[in-house]
Amino acid sequence: MIIDYQDGSAASVIDTDLCIIGAGAAGIAIARHFIGTSITVCLIEGGGASGEERSQALYEGMSIGTLPFDAGTSRMRVFGGSCNLWGGGCIPFGKHDLAERDWVPHSGWPISYKELKPYYERARAYCQLDAHDFADGSFLAPLAHDPIPFDTDKLVNQVFARSPILFGKAYREQLDNAPNITVLLHANLLQLHASANGSAVQHASIGTIDGRKGKVRAQHYVLACGGIENARMLLLSNSVMPHGLGNDHDLVGRYFMDHPCGSIGAVITDAPERLTRPYDRNLGKGVAPAFPEIGLSPAFQAAQRILNGRVHPFAVEGAVPQGLRSLRDFRAAFRPNVQDENALLEARLCAALRNAPSNDDDVRERSTNLALLALRVGLGSADIVKALLQKLKKKPTVRSNRIELIGYFEQAPNPDSRITLAQERDPLGLPKVCVDWRLTPLDRRTYRTAAALFGAELARACGGTYQPAAWLNEDDHAVAQVHTTAHHLGTTRMADDARQGVIDRHCRVHSVDNLHVAGSSVFPTGGWAFPTFTVVALALRLADQLQMQLRDAAPAFSEAV
Repeated sequence: MIIDYQDGSAASVIDTDLCIIGAGAAGIAIARHFIGTSITVCLIEGGGASGEERSQALYEGMSIGTLPFDAGTSRMRVFGGSCNLWGGGCIPFGKHDLAERDWVPHSGWPISYKELKPYYERARAYCQLDAHDFADGSFLAPLAHDPIPFDTDKLVNQVFARSPILFGKAYREQLDNAPNITVLLHANLLQLHASANGSAVQHASIGTIDGRKGKVRAQHYVLACGGIENARMLLLSNSVMPHGLGNDHDLVGRYFMDHPCGSIGAVITDAPERLTRPYDRNLGKGVAPAFPEIGLSPAFQAAQRILNGRVHPFAVEGAVPQGLRSLRDFRAAFRPNVQDENALLEARLCAALRNAPSNDDDVRERSTNLALLALRVGLGSADIVKALLQKLKKKPTVRSNRIELIGYFEQAPNPDSRITLAQERDPLGLPKVCVDWRLTPLDRRTYRTAAALFGAELARACGGTYQPAAWLNEDDHAVAQVHTTAHHLGTTRMADDARQGVIDRHCRVHSVDNLHVAGSSVFPTGGWAFPTFTVVALALRLADQLQMQLRDAAPAFSEAV
């Protein structure tokens, strides 16, 4: 059942077998795994059933790194998590993404692709994808258009599938109807309280913004709050261990990574559709369509000793004829206005992630002078007819000879790129997050090397010329013109050696027997792949392990706690 913790209907003290903090892709996957079993689960979510500015404000923080980073707009505090904003992209890691690379410090996962593959297969059903087979770092799926054939020693086409669901919406009813699952909304984790020697969690303190407090006592706990918040919650849990739980070796919050992205230049060509049409994400087929992405081959990465990356060609629309612009304005006038708080919040966060200014007036208001708009459409009928003829020929309605190349890159694991606690406190009285996001010389060399290859090969494919972005010629002391894609990785990294990682290969915190971590914070490296599919696979793997441990275990809590 789903309960709003702030309305007082739930008990102040809840005893359960498994406590999961965070109802995003990972938390929901783990909780859903236990539906119909004898194991009781309490799934704690700090946000509500829909987005609210009041809850969202708890994600605000500071940025002190060489790259600007807004923690308050790069994630969403709501049931279903930040995937309420996602584009549905799902793709498995390749074997090379998990392997140790001698030119990438701190690389290598303690688990193999072979160990992950069965859970990737199960993740397809959870993400409601078609049962496409896997290749190495790709799906084998039918495509609307054949991708460009490249020299596979340089570039490869890797195929991702688009999930048609939002996890909170798709699985809310199942969780609400499950008698052994309790979902608490507006229940914010305040701290995990450990035993005297810090070897086990005894209870989780929770509270609402309005001041209601309580606790959840469980045999096992899972942090599934996202790549930033997982680290923050461990650091905040310092009543017994002064530096936080799992932080014996000062690793919690370190190795913070993202998938930095930015324009690497443009291709100028008279045949832009040769390059853009095979990679047009509006041309997919089926409920869960698949699309190719252009990536660096493992052979090229190894030969050049660089990180992984991909590029996407975006057609830059030329000047829009007045008649066609009037038609677009006329059609826009009939779209429903965005008014409710959840939709407004989603629009604001999406605008921030696109690096676009958020204009509430644009979101809330549109011209409703339909007579004037209709007149303009009539006056521009010639432009509209020309555009229609172009569309019938399956060509762009507005011609342009410019294609913008946007690069998306793996980030090198860097212990100096990290999450810490700020002095300023949030409305719950907890220290806010402080993000120190940094790049390394390897990151910058990757951008330059990859951009040169991407530009040359894509220009050759359409008979064009490549114009590199000016920032690629700047030295390593200049700020790279890249920004976040809101893929927060690495802050509770996985390693067999407790001196190299926060969690072990089973996603258990090394020094805490009954505390586990789910989500992209456990990634030792990030490849270029969209992380959610791997997050889900690892969550399902953890759920199997937890079920085995809980099946015959006796309750670990006591009234004395």
